[in-house]
Amino acid sequence: MSRFVQDLSKAMSQDGASQFQEVIRQELELSVKKELEKILTTAPAQEFEHTKKDLDGFRKLFHRFLQEKGPSVDWGKIQRPPEDSIQPYEKIKARGLPDNISSVLNKLVVVKLNGGLGTSMGCKGPKSLIGVRNENTFLDLTVQQIEHLNKTYNTDVPLVLMNSFNTDEDTKKILQKYNHCRVKIYTFNQSRYPRINKESLLPVAKDVSYSGENTEAWYPPGHGDIYASFYNSGLLDTFIGEGKEYIFVSNIDNLGATVDLYILNHLMNSPNGKRCEFVMEVTNKTRADVKGGTLTQYEGKLRLVEIAQVPKAHVDEFKSVSKFKIFNTNNLWISLAAVKRLQEQNAIDMEIIVNPKTLDGGLNVIQLETAVGAAIKSFENSLGINVPRSRFLPVKTTSDLLLVMSNLYSLNAGSLTMSEKREFPTVPLVKLGSSFTKFLCFKVQDYLRRFESIPDMLELDHLTVSGDVTFGKNVSLKGTVIIIANHGDRIDIPPGAVLENKIVSGNLRILDH
Repeated sequence: MSRFVQDLSKAMSQDGASQFQEVIRQELELSVKKELEKILTTAPAQEFEHTKKDLDGFRKLFHRFLQEKGPSVDWGKIQRPPEDSIQPYEKIKARGLPDNISSVLNKLVVVKLNGGLGTSMGCKGPKSLIGVRNENTFLDLTVQQIEHLNKTYNTDVPLVLMNSFNTDEDTKKILQKYNHCRVKIYTFNQSRYPRINKESLLPVAKDVSYSGENTEAWYPPGHGDIYASFYNSGLLDTFIGEGKEYIFVSNIDNLGATVDLYILNHLMNSPNGKRCEFVMEVTNKTRADVKGGTLTQYEGKLRLVEIAQVPKAHVDEFKSVSKFKIFNTNNLWISLAAVKRLQEQNAIDMEIIVNPKTLDGGLNVIQLETAVGAAIKSFENSLGINVPRSRFLPVKTTSDLLLVMSNLYSLNAGSLTMSEKREFPTVPLVKLGSSFTKFLCFKVQDYLRRFESIPDMLELDHLTVSGDVTFGKNVSLKGTVIIIANHGDRIDIPPGAVLENKIVSGNLRILDH
């Protein structure tokens, strides 16, 4: 009789379900451990230690995944945060800036989350290398912003990119073009974890390679991995040794996430003398943001609650703009010393996000992830700052891309600011159909093929475009504009056209004579 069957029989005879489940858990952990050990034996000598750290990290996450039962939050314990725990940005800004702002800036490290591919925009490579404005990429704009800071204030603010195995090689090839910029650029890789079969819960990978059959067997485990990976890379200790005190972390595709001197000053010169270890920038929800994670008070501490953690019966309440008025922008300011302390104490607690995927061959897998903002509850004296919407300008789709390319924004030293000619503080709602998302890869020429020039959108409220549509030069869009070309039809909006509160449908071709 196998040991598994003996243990099973013993559990069944003793106390039923709970012990039975515990035996199953233990057996599963043992099976996963053996599979990971087999995978580790295939690692080349130069990658052995790094791979071992990754697989050890995965084992810890998998152990927690098996231990957790039911929703990770008790809805009855969720409360609105106390008034003073989320400060209005205006109050932070009203304190002004000290004369020694340069010495304050020299305590800062900028970290950009650069692990993502541009798949949502039809691109296979790193998203950060897509051109977004005047042929400048996300990475170009980031470097320009920090170089402008360093030149203006005679400082040495470094840029750190957290890459993934998906983006590291292509990103490093590009970095040499910034050698003459006044920005020191560092990179480190987030972990590489094995996807697990949804049925067996065993790793899909059979060896450490991620090519051929193994291409889809691995994944980067979410940006919550930053704490362990940053620590393991040695950069955390390097920066602490150089006298740096805070990191400003944000998504590289959020063009509004620039270094804010007022927030940094608040961190370095706290009015009550008690330093914040973690600041999360939040902003007011609109109808488009109802699924965004929100800050709550939970068991006496600030806690980020994501929609995936909410019991189904309370999802509508969670989405309520009146009850939960703000959401997380993922612009975070975090104490380096606190990260080091908590990492060494193994005390950073983040909820596990179970992300189901279907591989190209049809296999159902799950990947276990964590989110960087979820760690807020592990830090002392955490704070939310309710910032203007302008600090949340993510470019996730080609619809977002059209907005940032347009005359709604002006570009100065890598930073986008909304045009003063726009009478409303909000951006228009833009929905572009699939014809605008198929071709974008590193360059925007194919995307721009549909625009002889980007339309004037200063007075636009809502734009929907579906089907095969092109725009001539100097088109102006105002109010609500809906353009629908049915299958097989094409609509060419003529040069100089002014469309105000119009629906355009059918077939409109303009041909050269």
